[in-house]
Amino acid sequence: MIYVDGVPFPYENSSSSFPSSSQGSSLLLDVMTHPVIISASDSFKNLEEQRVTESSTKDRYVYIFQREYAVVNPALVEFVGMDEATTCVGLVIRNRRSGVTSIAHMDSPKVVDLGIRQMLSLVLEDDSDAELDVHMVGGYEDVDLKKIANGSGDYAKPEGYSFPLCCKLVETLQKRRENFHIQTLFILGHNTKLDAQGNTCPIFNGFLVNTSSGDIVPASFNRSSRCPDELVRRIRVSASFDDPSWRGKLLDTYDTKTDRFIIAPCSWTMRLVEYVWELNRLPDEEILVNCSTSPSAEGPDFIDNERRIWKYLLKYPEWSKTFPKRQPRVFERTANGSWNSVF
Repeated sequence: MIYVDGVPFPYENSSSSFPSSSQGSSLLLDVMTHPVIISASDSFKNLEEQRVTESSTKDRYVYIFQREYAVVNPALVEFVGMDEATTCVGLVIRNRRSGVTSIAHMDSPKVVDLGIRQMLSLVLEDDSDAELDVHMVGGYEDVDLKKIANGSGDYAKPEGYSFPLCCKLVETLQKRRENFHIQTLFILGHNTKLDAQGNTCPIFNGFLVNTSSGDIVPASFNRSSRCPDELVRRIRVSASFDDPSWRGKLLDTYDTKTDRFIIAPCSWTMRLVEYVWELNRLPDEEILVNCSTSPSAEGPDFIDNERRIWKYLLKYPEWSKTFPKRQPRVFERTANGSWNSVF
């Protein structure tokens, strides 16, 4: 169940008395226009974006990539964060009592149900009646929300990617038995601006959460701070679509109790390698169109990141070279906060 400002939502007089076919969209639009949510979005928008580099912080933090999730203990980790979200949404669920914080980089409605279940497994450990704070950041307005609100849009097949993902997230939280207190909903119209060419794009692409206080700030990370094992973790995003063991799930990446990255294995097919070989021959502008859900909103390093991924796959076409005997890749935190490969 969703709460806003400490009160169950929707209210009896809310416009969210709607047929089940439009339940997610109406509920989402109602929550987004709540005065408390609007005020929180305005406050978040006015925060300065924190730029994270590996050398800029001495704090212990955990970073997640697309389709990954992590659950962190505030006794071991000060901060947890993500970025690079355009049509994706970063979801945070934090246990008010213990401070245990779960974060996920959601990229599709198809991973929401199982993904939230994965996120909650340790957040609710020995505390099934916990009050949970929720933050969502990302997913800019790539669909006409006024058209949806007026009933002229098709919720089953809306334009864009952000809107159906946000609908599914809010709808799933509402249907679950746990108490979710929405604190930040910086998504869609709240997170949209125009670029110099008049295209809509996100105001912020990421955030950082203080696990002790629960405070959240906009953030971006440079390549050195997106660690450990950046390239392999990026590759798993594409490979997981063809690996049946990850269907409908978020990718396991971090072990909460040992403060280690245990990057679960994922296999890829020669079909993916052949596809990559074709993509690598394309000019930059065609790569954007073919590989992004938001070509006009991607960051300046998007194409370079894609080519680095493809270079790795062409060099190591057999997934077993990366995950021998389908064993995970394990990294331990060093005394200075960096990561060392264990095996």
